[in-house]
Amino acid sequence: MNPIVIIPTYNEKENIESMLDKVMSLEPKFNLLVVDDNSPDGTANLVKSKQEKFDRIHLLENGEKNGLGTAYIAGFNWCLERDFDHIFEMDCDFSH
Repeated sequence: MNPIVIIPTYNEKENIESMLDKVMSLEPKFNLLVVDDNSPDGTANLVKSKQEKFDRIHLLENGEKNGLGTAYIAGFNWCLERDFDHIFEMDCDFSH
């Protein structure tokens, strides 16, 4: 099984590290794709720091704020171009 979770972000520095740690602790082992919409608060940099510890964390930087729907579409397209057999989505604020 090769599952992945897509998490779109914009200004999530308060939640992103806890969310990444939580998803990385789950069984089965999930990959995780953060789709960041050019967060000015440094969210992407925090993700990059976590990538040094977890090779299952991936980052797609949009370069501009395109909105939640566009971030999910970009994430699904990224995942479909790779060998993932289950794709999940969730928000970064622990609401799921």
